[in-house]
Amino acid sequence: MNQQRPKPTTAELEILSVLWEHGPATVRAIHEILSQGKETGYTTTLKILQKMADKGLVTRDESRRSHIYHAAIQAEQTQRQLIDDLVRQAFGGATEKLVMQALSLRKVTPAEIESLRKLLDQLEEKSE
Repeated sequence: MNQQRPKPTTAELEILSVLWEHGPATVRAIHEILSQGKETGYTTTLKILQKMADKGLVTRDESRRSHIYHAAIQAEQTQRQLIDDLVRQAFGGATEKLVMQALSLRKVTPAEIESLRKLLDQLEEKSE
């Protein structure tokens, strides 16, 4: 079954990022992390998590008094889906344009350049 899940909204991505970084958590724990530095209501976090569960983006363990939410999708899977959509929609399918824009946004460190060189070498080897 190769069914694509719905794309997460910006708010849903914030919650998924918390779950990817910290692991399964209660609404309270997720809310506390999200509300650092900004006003976010607990009920808003709860409602978003409920919608995410309905969409299949998270799973909910209801075996305890405080429900535990788990990310139902991996970070890499979500990033690939979002990048693929971005390349097709904003760059007409031209990956090179996306990479050039991304690299022009900020200063690239020598370590990042080395990592990019290794990736390009690997891609070149595969295409030969």
